[in-house]
Amino acid sequence: MKLKRPEKMATRSRSQDTRDVGSRVQALHSGARMVPRQPGQYLGQLDDSEFERALQELQLTRSIWTIDLAYLMHHFGVRHRFCTQTLGVDKGYKNQSFYRKHFDTEETRVNQLFAQAKACKVLVEKCTVSVQDIQAHLAQGHVAIVLVNSGVLHCDLCSSPVKYCCFAPSGHRCFCRTPDYQGHFIVLRGYNRATGCIFYNNPAYADRMCSTSISNFEEARTSYGTDEDILFVYLDS
Repeated sequence: MKLKRPEKMATRSRSQDTRDVGSRVQALHSGARMVPRQPGQYLGQLDDSEFERALQELQLTRSIWTIDLAYLMHHFGVRHRFCTQTLGVDKGYKNQSFYRKHFDTEETRVNQLFAQAKACKVLVEKCTVSVQDIQAHLAQGHVAIVLVNSGVLHCDLCSSPVKYCCFAPSGHRCFCRTPDYQGHFIVLRGYNRATGCIFYNNPAYADRMCSTSISNFEEARTSYGTDEDILFVYLDS
């Protein structure tokens, strides 16, 4: 994904900024509910105490990075594959407003997670993922968690007042219009090859399916700050 990015679901490592622990846990739990664990079985069936216990065990207390989500998938026995352009924290993010607040304290922790991933059986690869790769994954009924720049991504299905601010949880100010990078995780659910659109869920809202063009999706997921992080999640876990 804050920091992975601090969502403000990056550092370059992908984090999601976590303005407070409560909203972070809620967003993360909502995102996890969208991820199939087995046919007919979903992470959403976990009660809050079990989920929060996992967060504590994995020390996910301040900001959530994509590597944290990979460890979380492993913790719950979900088959996954984390692809990124950067194996660790990109020091170039230190001066970005999105990462700045927790960068120094998070850098060592996140780098250690990458270093220990293989030993912990968390699958991480440095590679480039194409839209065709993503479509092939979705076509098999799987899903994927992608780190995007929410300031770039917009939904073609949401009403006008929501379209550019749909990433702001209720009661929070809209941060989508800022020119600075704003990391956010979304869950890809499918695509329409004929119309050239991608369908996704925004963890901040459980009541809607969003859609955007492939070109807009590509711009959002390849923005500087995302490391092109994508966590493939498999139905046959």
